[in-house]
Amino acid sequence: MDNLLGANENLMNTYANLSIVLDHGKGSKLYDINGNEYIDFTSGIGVSSLGYGHEGWVNAVTEQVKKLAHTSNIFLNEPVLKLAKKITEISNMKKVFFANSGAEANEGAIKLARKYSYDKYGEGRNTIITLNKSFHGRTITTLKATGQEKFHKYFYPFTEGFKYTDANDIDSLISCVDESTCAIMIEAIQGEGGVNPLKKDFVDEIFKIATKKDLLVIFDEVQCGIGRTGKLYGFNNFNVEPDIITLAKGLGAGLPIGAVLCNEKLQETFKPGDHGSTFGGNPVVTSGALEVLNIVSNDSFLNEVSKKCNLIKTFFKNASSSKVKEVRGMGLMIGIEITEEASKIQKAALDNGLLVLTAGPNVLRMLPPLIISNEELEKGLSILLQSIENV
Repeated sequence: MDNLLGANENLMNTYANLSIVLDHGKGSKLYDINGNEYIDFTSGIGVSSLGYGHEGWVNAVTEQVKKLAHTSNIFLNEPVLKLAKKITEISNMKKVFFANSGAEANEGAIKLARKYSYDKYGEGRNTIITLNKSFHGRTITTLKATGQEKFHKYFYPFTEGFKYTDANDIDSLISCVDESTCAIMIEAIQGEGGVNPLKKDFVDEIFKIATKKDLLVIFDEVQCGIGRTGKLYGFNNFNVEPDIITLAKGLGAGLPIGAVLCNEKLQETFKPGDHGSTFGGNPVVTSGALEVLNIVSNDSFLNEVSKKCNLIKTFFKNASSSKVKEVRGMGLMIGIEITEEASKIQKAALDNGLLVLTAGPNVLRMLPPLIISNEELEKGLSILLQSIENV
């Protein structure tokens, strides 16, 4: 079955694929077409929040696909109405728009913020401040919102109206705000940018400035939302309430979904025809997402995620490896900065039965399924440490 890898010649060369073909999964483990077993510290880059083959999620999706797989958004369906009610209530938000990905969700948030400002202040107030080392998507607009120049090569011209400031640098933030600013868009933890958590004083300053100048605060929770940090949302760690939240990844638990939530201030900003998505609010995907929320929004479940974070940090503290420079992050979104080349460790771990991500040249990124057991976590950490030490 290894000859399947030859089919990769038919795929566009957009990914630096690792040399296995995955076949199936169960819980927090994945299996390739040759039957090899891997502990998964990736969850599909934060997507498979409930792991693989979760009975409740599978049943919800399966039963819905038997009934109705898709409708036009001209019509309503029961799962999207139930999910809309659930997600707005637990998020303390007023309304939600469903899309298919994080990039789509962020596009929607950008449009929503700019329309709110246009409706209230007219033209010329449309700049959105984001952070250096941020990541907000792969579309032309969300690439420009992303504060990493390496993603901007080749694709000019970009959508205008973005400025960048350094994370946790209050003076830099203040200098960026001017009369053209309409919103500030941030991640609680920068995932692709190196797993860098924001500091509370920086987040507090953002909200002070936003309140004073009537700016909107957008939290991109695509990667760090839906229980990933041990709270329902990353911003819950700072005790703040944004105007707009964007979601994707873990909300779908394996199926594509995006969401834009807004508070009461923005609830009437979009009018019919202002925005749309053919597959947004798909009944199969929203049925699965509702099951995710029923599980992940439970306080005891979130507390377990936080305990697993402590387990990870204690493990590396006790290991006292000279090759591990820093372990940072919250919940099950952890960055391990090392002295070695991260991609080499990733390949070594793969050979030893562990799947792990990178986030820059010297940072390993851990995003295990939220349901991973302590035993699986400890075994995977041992493999990872061994891989770091032996490379």
